Amino acid sequence: MKQIEFYSQIVEQRFSEYEYPSSPIGLYAPIDYTLSDGGKRMRPLLSLLSASVFEQDSKKVIHNSIDAAIAVEIFHNFTLLHDDIMDSAPTRRGRDTVHKKWGQNPAILSGDAMMILSYEVLSHSPKFAELFPIFNRAAIEVCEGQQYDMEFEESEQVELEDYIKMIRLKTASLMAAAIKMGAVAVGAPSDKCDRLYKYGENLGLAFQIQDDFLDSYGNSATFGKKIGGDIAEGKQTFLRITALKLANEKQKKILTLSRNFDEVIAVYNELDIASITQKEINKYFELADDHLDSLNDKQVAPLKEYSDYLLHRNK
Repeated sequence: MKQIEFYSQIVEQRFSEYEYPSSPIGLYAPIDYTLSDGGKRMRPLLSLLSASVFEQDSKKVIHNSIDAAIAVEIFHNFTLLHDDIMDSAPTRRGRDTVHKKWGQNPAILSGDAMMILSYEVLSHSPKFAELFPIFNRAAIEVCEGQQYDMEFEESEQVELEDYIKMIRLKTASLMAAAIKMGAVAVGAPSDKCDRLYKYGENLGLAFQIQDDFLDSYGNSATFGKKIGGDIAEGKQTFLRITALKLANEKQKKILTLSRNFDEVIAVYNELDIASITQKEINKYFELADDHLDSLNDKQVAPLKEYSDYLLHRNK
């Protein structure tokens, strides 16, 4: 836990020290608002913890890995900013979203600037040439995943394998890239970097399905956004896709036509969707752990500890 807390503080310190230009305020105020909020800072922390598996000197970990870690976090927040516009989401992390607070056009422009800023920060990394292809691949995959997500909203039913492909692109790829980049930044062997990528990929899949679960069964006070948004929007989630496969005709009609939270949750409960979803989450967490164990390195303990924390999260 000490290592997790230490690198968490390093990430927060780096963001607190960053100074934005004073003008135009309409461009930089939304960026400051977004990045100063904190959130889980999960991706940069995982990146630094990954680096620490192969480099025990924390000063060297920070020197070699911090810029890549911060770049991933800036890029991730840029995607959230634009994602909130596409979803017309009113809140994020318990606060007004940028487009609600400043308007849609400023939110689009500030998001664009954040994407550019992420590449600028990444360029300061000592191993930029090796890190850039990993980062760039993840960046385009996030966009591909978002496109699939939007297309799925127009479909009455989506196959589970297509959904898993979508969340691998939209969520898991950036998490996996962050973890691999941390290892690459400190010169870890390529085969171990690849195993860490697979760890991150499965962790990301578990994380997204868990997000689906919390959107229906979480607590809005701790989750940081309104519960039931996925149901209201008719989004294709693990819960909805699984329910549609198990539903009888009456239940299927409700799932297909209703956007009423209580009606849809009642069907989920009849089909035991919460339990099925938890089993799926656990499956991917266990697969992630298997890839960590394959490294056969005691230095992975902080990563395993943080994975366990994510497994039991409520927000």
